[in-house]
Amino acid sequence: MTATGSTSVFVRPRDVRAVVVPTAALALGVFAAVRVAGAAVLALAAWWAGRSPVRVLGHSWDSVWYLAIARHGYGRTQMWPVTGLVQSDYAFFPLYPVLVRLSGGGEWGALLIAWTAAAVAAVGVYRVGELVAGRRVALLLVALWAVVPHAVVLTLAYTEPLLVALAAWSLYALLRERWLLAASLALLAGLTRPTGIAVAAAVSVTAAHALLVRRSRAPAVWAAGLLAPAGWLAYVAAVGVRRHDVAGYFTVQRQWGSRFDGGGYVLSALWRVLSGGPVALATGVTAVLLGTALLLAVLLLFNRPPLPLLVYTAVLLVITLGGAGYFESKPRFLLPAFPLLLPLAAVMARARPRSAVVVTAGLAGLSYAYGVYLLVFAKMPP
Repeated sequence: MTATGSTSVFVRPRDVRAVVVPTAALALGVFAAVRVAGAAVLALAAWWAGRSPVRVLGHSWDSVWYLAIARHGYGRTQMWPVTGLVQSDYAFFPLYPVLVRLSGGGEWGALLIAWTAAAVAAVGVYRVGELVAGRRVALLLVALWAVVPHAVVLTLAYTEPLLVALAAWSLYALLRERWLLAASLALLAGLTRPTGIAVAAAVSVTAAHALLVRRSRAPAVWAAGLLAPAGWLAYVAAVGVRRHDVAGYFTVQRQWGSRFDGGGYVLSALWRVLSGGPVALATGVTAVLLGTALLLAVLLLFNRPPLPLLVYTAVLLVITLGGAGYFESKPRFLLPAFPLLLPLAAVMARARPRSAVVVTAGLAGLSYAYGVYLLVFAKMPP
């Protein structure tokens, strides 16, 4: 019996150990090939546009904030009188800037950490997919995750690669009932991004299920349930102390234009797109991607995923769709929700290998083109 209370969806541990090294290496190779090619296309486009490829990859949008925190610590505020926004760097969680500082605080160090985390994440995504659906589906899951439209973020000095690395391995540990490892990684995920709370929720809810439904008495289960959200709560509390306001972190987010409104903002944005008014390319693509995410969520639910994957994905969807502000960035916020791609990977696994390769290559081309648009030509953050 595992953390989900079911044994039907799992590969036997000895079978996993027998095949994981070569197949995981193949998955990593596929991911690396796709993303290195994407980075090369982006670098060439940046060079053609007269911009430094390193600056585009390592010093764009949120990367500027991470590098400033790494070099100078917290305390920067940027005010925009026209829009009324007050942007404080306390909106950014500390783990990635700390790692960047340890690497020297420069753009290359920030990129090296992000690229390493992306590679670790790819293997973690594979391991989760293999455990719940088998090797072929897992390999296609990694390939699909590497070619989603916003996968360009996995080659930037952003926090998404680090969050997915911690999330995937925490979920894998949780599915294998390695409670304290899962909780420790969830704690670190909670120090990485606001949506790191989704990892903690997966651990804590699964621990509660083990305690209340399966009647587990293991001390590690209790400890995991309590430890998992500690990182996220600690940072939120620290911002409250620094700003002398118990709700200080949420005030910071509100001043950035981000708040939770239950989905009203997203619905109004979708209505503007559907009503046929003029919208930017990124806005239209975002509307399509959010609709696709909802469809994939329904398909995932019908496939009865393990409880940790269900909770993790559901919390990410609620935070993303229920939050107001930065509509065009919402597909990036869902980039860590790799379980959404499991139904599509399962369908592709039943097709001929040549068909899967053609579909993946086509999606990669679209992803490269859209990544170039977002980073080189668009006037809004990815």
